[in-house]
Amino acid sequence: MNQNLDEKQARFQGENTSHRLGHIASNLARLRTFCDTAYPEAVKSVADETMCFIEWTAAEIESEYAEELVNIQIQLARWKLKFDSLWSNESERKNMSEQASTWSERVLDMSGLLSESI
Repeated sequence: MNQNLDEKQARFQGENTSHRLGHIASNLARLRTFCDTAYPEAVKSVADETMCFIEWTAAEIESEYAEELVNIQIQLARWKLKFDSLWSNESERKNMSEQASTWSERVLDMSGLLSESI
């Protein structure tokens, strides 16, 4: 498991920060989608991966963006701590979905990927 994580980290950190932020935004969008399904394990897995991606990126970007990412990471960790009770409450799950969507749009904006393609 650790070797796979090390390989994933090496691949991820080999990309530029814009693309890394794009991956984080994509994961957050996946979280939004998975919150609307019956796949709690998928939510946990993507949340774990996203927290790693943030850890591997935050130290290398502008401090204001890093702070936002770390705040997202903290909230994801909080979700994980009380995941079962959040997941079983439909309105909490809807809040998780909406929050993940907001974060995804914000991180995608941070990445600059959308403005590059114009």
